[in-house]
Amino acid sequence: MKTLSFTGGLLLLLLTVYSCTAMPHALNAPVSCCVRFFTGRVPQPQIISIIKTDSSCREKAFVVSTAKGMDICVSQNLGWAQRAFNQQQVIKDQ
Repeated sequence: MKTLSFTGGLLLLLLTVYSCTAMPHALNAPVSCCVRFFTGRVPQPQIISIIKTDSSCREKAFVVSTAKGMDICVSQNLGWAQRAFNQQQVIKDQ
C-alpha cells in the first residue's frame, strides 16, 4: 500500500511539473530569455553577432555570440552593447 501511495504521489508531482513548464508562444519560434547577465564588456573584434531577446522576456537583453563560440547575455542598457547592435544593423542594411 505504501508503494502505491508513493507511486501515485510521484505521478501527481511529475504531472504538475510537466504542466508548469513554460511553452513557446509559437510552435516554430522558441522563446529564449536571459536570466543571468554578464556585466563586463566584450571587445568589438570578438563579437560575431548580437541579437535582441524576445519582447516577451522579463528583462530586455542582447545575446552576444563571440569568436570563441560563447553566447553571452548582456543588458540592453549597456552602452557598448547598444552601439555594437546598432553597428551590426547598419552593416546588415548595406
